[in-house]
Amino acid sequence: MAEFELFIGNKNYSSWSFRPWIALKQKGIPFREHLVPFDFERGNPRFAAFSPNMKVPVLKDGDLTVWDSFAILEYASEIYPEKELWPEELNARARAKAVSAEMHSGFVSLRSACPMNMRRPVRKLEVDEGVEADVARIVQVWTETLEESGGPFLFGDFTIADAMFAPVVSRFATYCLSDAPVVRRYSDVMMSTPAWKAWEGDALKETWVVDVDEV
Repeated sequence: MAEFELFIGNKNYSSWSFRPWIALKQKGIPFREHLVPFDFERGNPRFAAFSPNMKVPVLKDGDLTVWDSFAILEYASEIYPEKELWPEELNARARAKAVSAEMHSGFVSLRSACPMNMRRPVRKLEVDEGVEADVARIVQVWTETLEESGGPFLFGDFTIADAMFAPVVSRFATYCLSDAPVVRRYSDVMMSTPAWKAWEGDALKETWVVDVDEV
C-alpha cells in the first residue's frame, strides 16, 4: 500500500489541517507531510499544484486527490478499517458521526472570534453571546459523550470525533473560554497525546505571522 501524502498549512493557525494530521499520527497511519504556508494577502500560488479548491488540507493517495478535512478522515477510515477511526458499535458510531458533522459545519461564532493560534499567550478573551452559545453546546457534547463512553476520549478510544474537536481544545485553552471541569479533564487527555505534542512543538517554532488570526 502506497504511503499517503498530506498537504497542510501553518501548524500554528491551520485548524483544518490539524484534524486529519492528528488522527493519522495518533492512529499510526503512515503519511508524508508537505507543509505549504498560507499568505492571506496574496494567496499562495503553490496551492494550485496540489489543491483543487486552493485550500488545505489535501490528501493524495497515488493518483487520487481528496480534499476537505472530513472527507480525508472518512477516506482514511475506509482504507484503514483496522485502525478504528470510528467507533465499532453502531449507535456510538452514529453519534460520533453526528457530533463530527456538527463540528464540521457549525460553531461559526467561535471560529470567527477565536482563531486557532497556538503561539498566542494564554489569556481570557471577552466574547459575545454567539461564542458563549457555541461554547455551551460544545461543553454539552463533551459532557454527554464522555459520561456515556467513560472516556478518556469522547467515544472511549481516539476517533475522528476527537480529531474534529482538537482545534477547539486549543481554542478553549488559548482564550480561557470555559472553566467547566469536563473541559479541563478532556483537554488534558488530548494535549497529552504524542501526536498533539508533536504538532504543538512544530507550531511554536514557526515564524510566519498571519495578522488576521492574531486576536
